Amino acid sequence: MNQYWIILLIAAAFEVAWATGLKYTDGFTRLWPSVATIAAMIISMYLLARAATGLPIGTAYAVWTGIGAVGTAIAGIVFMNESRDWMRLVCIGLIILGVVGLKAFTNDGPSPPAEKAVSDVS
Repeated sequence: MNQYWIILLIAAAFEVAWATGLKYTDGFTRLWPSVATIAAMIISMYLLARAATGLPIGTAYAVWTGIGAVGTAIAGIVFMNESRDWMRLVCIGLIILGVVGLKAFTNDGPSPPAEKAVSDVS
């Protein structure tokens, strides 16, 4: 696993933090939960952007959202007493399978800079 995947995993952890934190902001009416949630959003987006410099953007974004969705769903189950319905758990498992598949079938080599990719299309 190269540095870009590690950065992406950290970005996804911050995504779980901000998505879960939204529940505690009460619609951004509570100051400190709102500050923490916004800080986690900024860090998560910054790290996603850094990871995308060395990974294909489609893969980076899909993995980031997949880990964020699974992590947030699990946080909801564990900390907020959300449903543990078996079909919900199966769907979470399918998201995990998709994330693992993207990692397994993605070339770890650097992706071309955006300017190069756009000029290749023209």
